[in-house]
Amino acid sequence: MKDFLMQTYTIVLPVLLGYIVWLLKRQKKDRDANSKGTMLLLRVQLIDYHDRYTRQGEIPSYAYENFVEMYEAYHDLGGNGMVTKMYEEISELNLKKKGEAK
Repeated sequence: MKDFLMQTYTIVLPVLLGYIVWLLKRQKKDRDANSKGTMLLLRVQLIDYHDRYTRQGEIPSYAYENFVEMYEAYHDLGGNGMVTKMYEEISELNLKKKGEAK
């Protein structure tokens, strides 16, 4: 009986560990895909904000706060220097306060 349990253990344990490793790799692949998708969506929105507000020459304070938060999230996900350049350009714009006329 002891030999049977030992043989079963030596067969089942590697199979079980292999399955766990496969599951972890699959979860990592899914997380990586989600992170990349999130990063791409953030980049699209950051580019849109940059184009819109640099064209206007000013940015509302709420939009600036949104831009900064999106930039930080994008940067944390491993975003590149292109968006950092846009961040610097947005930071140089005049802040338009709520209710302020042009």
